[in-house]
Amino acid sequence: MTFAASSPLWSPDPARVRATELARFFAHVAATDATAPAAEAPYGEWHAWSVRERERFWSAIWAFGGVIADGVTPSDRSGSGPVRRREFSKEDVLQGGAVMRPPDGRSTLDGTGPRWFPRARLNFAENLLRDRSCAPAIIAHDERGRRREISFAALADQVRRTAGALRAVGVVPGDRVVGFLPNIPEAVVGALAAASVGAVWSSCSPDFGARGVLDRFGQIAPKVLIAADGYCYAGKRIECLERTREIAQAIPSIEQVIIVPFLGDDDAVAATARVLPHSVRWDDFIARGDSSPEQFERLPFDHPLYVMYSSGTTGLPKCMVHGAGGTLLQHLKEHRLHTDLSSGQRIFYFTTCGWMMWNWLVSALACGATIVLYDGAPLPDANPAILWDLAVAEGVAVFGTSAKFLAMSEKLQLAPVRTHELTALRSILSTGSPLAEHSYDYVYRDVHANVHLASISGGTDLISCFALGNPMLPVWRGELQCRGLGMAVEVWDDAGKPLRGVAGELVCTQPFPSMPVAFWQDEDRAKYRAAYFDTFPGVWRHGDWAELTAHDGLVIHGRSDTTLNPGGVRIGTAEIYRQVEQLPEVLESVVVGQDVGSGAEKDVRIVLFVRLRGDAVLDDALRARIRQVIRAATSAHHVPRVIEAVADIPRTISGKISEIAVRDVLHGRVVKNTDALANPAALELYRALPALAI
Repeated sequence: MTFAASSPLWSPDPARVRATELARFFAHVAATDATAPAAEAPYGEWHAWSVRERERFWSAIWAFGGVIADGVTPSDRSGSGPVRRREFSKEDVLQGGAVMRPPDGRSTLDGTGPRWFPRARLNFAENLLRDRSCAPAIIAHDERGRRREISFAALADQVRRTAGALRAVGVVPGDRVVGFLPNIPEAVVGALAAASVGAVWSSCSPDFGARGVLDRFGQIAPKVLIAADGYCYAGKRIECLERTREIAQAIPSIEQVIIVPFLGDDDAVAATARVLPHSVRWDDFIARGDSSPEQFERLPFDHPLYVMYSSGTTGLPKCMVHGAGGTLLQHLKEHRLHTDLSSGQRIFYFTTCGWMMWNWLVSALACGATIVLYDGAPLPDANPAILWDLAVAEGVAVFGTSAKFLAMSEKLQLAPVRTHELTALRSILSTGSPLAEHSYDYVYRDVHANVHLASISGGTDLISCFALGNPMLPVWRGELQCRGLGMAVEVWDDAGKPLRGVAGELVCTQPFPSMPVAFWQDEDRAKYRAAYFDTFPGVWRHGDWAELTAHDGLVIHGRSDTTLNPGGVRIGTAEIYRQVEQLPEVLESVVVGQDVGSGAEKDVRIVLFVRLRGDAVLDDALRARIRQVIRAATSAHHVPRVIEAVADIPRTISGKISEIAVRDVLHGRVVKNTDALANPAALELYRALPALAI
C-alpha cells in the first residue's frame, strides 16, 4: 500500500479536534485575551501569536496548567490554586528577554540574561503530586513479566517518606542526589523526593560502565547515590553492585548510598552494605522518614531541578542544568496541548533513566495521567511484541518509542493491527532520530490505521521539543507536524537568512523557559556560549539540519555536524538512511563523509556501512541496488562511493548511532571518549577495512 504525497496519511475527525485540550486552550485564551487570534483560527496564527506575545502566551500556559506557586503577584501568595490570567504583568513573566543570551554568555542566574517568572517560587514535585486519589500514578513492567502498581496517594506518601529521610541525612536545597537505576518506580520516587527538598536530581541507566558514570556524576559532586543491585536485559541478568561500589568509592562527596534490591538478591545487597560505608537498603532508608511531615520547598522559578548530560563522544559530557519552573511549564504545554494528555489517561514511553525522555515522561504526572514504565529489551527474541502486549494490557493511550524501534519492528514484520486489540491507543510518538517515510507507512498499514503519529524533535539541551505533534492537524508522510507553541523556530542559511523548502540550520530566535539555566562548572559561560550561540550571536543554533515544508511542518535531515559535503553539496545523513533501510537485507546503517584528495582536488566521498540481516551478503548486485534506491529517491550526489558490510554499528549509551566516532576512525583520529559508547569494540571493525584506504 502506498500513499500519495498530495494527501495526508491521517486527519483527525472534527469531533476529536473539538474535544482536544488544544482546542480548549485556544477557546480559553481567545475569550480572555483581546490580542489573541479567534479560537478557530489556523494553528499557524496561534503559533505566530505565541511567539509575538510570548509573555501573554506563557502566562496563559501557567494559568491553564494550574501551576501551584507563591509570589506571582502581591495579590496571590497562597499558591493554593490556578493563577488567574489577568493577574500577570509583563515583568511578572519575563525580564531581560530582548536577547536570548548576552554576548558574554552569562547565566540567567546572575540576573543579566532572560529570567522567567522572576517573582515566582514553586516546587516541581508539589505540582506533580496534586492528585491524591487511589487511581494509578505508576504502572511498572519489566522483561521478567513482573508488574507493580502505585496509586497517586501511595506515590505521594513514598515521596514524603523519602524526602524526610534525605533531610535526615543532611540533604538541603542545591545538593545533588543521583540515581544509577533501571526504569523502575524507585527512580521516580527518588527524583520527586529530591525535588521536594530542593535538591538536584541526575540519573544514569545501569547499562553505563563505571567510567561513563564517573564522567557524569563525578563532575557534579553528589551527596547521595541511589543504585540498584542489577537489572535484566534480553534474557540476561546483569549485576551492578561491583560498579556501584567502584562509583561510590571514587566520588568523595557521596555520603550516603541507598541500594534497591531490584534483582531480589538480599544476601548480595546485605553483603555490599556491610563493606561499603554509609550504605543502606532502600526500604530501610525510607523508613527513616516514616514520621516526617510532607514539605515542599518553594524556590525560585529557575532553581536547578535536573542535571542532564550530552553524549560525551567528543570529550567529557557537558552537564546541562535545567530549572524547575521551565521544565514544568514546557512539559505541561507539550503534554496537555501537543500530546492531548489529560487526567486518567495512560502514557508509555520506552526509555531509560539516562535519556531525557524519562524526565519528560515523569512530568506527565502533573496532568493526572498514569505513567507506564518498562525495563528491559524492547524487542526481546522470546517475545518481540512485548511492548504491544503491554499497551493492550494497560490500555495505553499514548505510546512513545524511537524511530529505530519502528524501523526494526517493520524489519521483523510485526503487525499489531492484526495481532493486538489496540482500542485505547490514539497517539504514537517517535523521537531519537528522524522518522523515515517508510516508517510512517508502516505505522498506518501495520500498527493502527487511525492513530495520531507524531514525530518529535528537540533534545537534552532543552529537555523538551522544538517541533512535535498537533492533535488538530493532519499527518504528512515524513514530516514533523508543527513547531511548538512559544518556540520561535526558524531554518536559516549560513548568512542568517530564513529559508523555506530548502534545508538549513535549525535555530530559535527568542528565549524559552526551558533553556538551561547554566552548564555545570562553566563559570565564564564559555561552554554554554560555544554550544549554542557562537554561530549566530544571540540566536540559539541547535545543530540540526532541517527544512520547513509547505505544510509548515519540519523535516529533520540529520545533525549539522555530520552533514555530508560531496562536491560542495550539503546532504543530511537521514536522507540516505531513509532510503537504505527500506531494503529488506539491511537491518541498519551508518553513513559518514571521508576527506579525499588535497589542494584543488580535495573533496568528500560518502562512505556507507550496512549491517545485514540473516544470511544476506553484500555482493555487487546488492551494492548496485543500494545505489539505485538512493539515486532514484534523492540525487546522484547522495550515492555513496564506498559501501561496506559491518557486523556492528557503534552507538551511544542512549542508543544513538555515533557517526562522529566512525568518521574519526576513518580519518585516523583518536575517538576521545569511548566510554560514552555502548559498544566501543565495534570501532575496531572499521579500522581494518582495506576499501577505506585513501
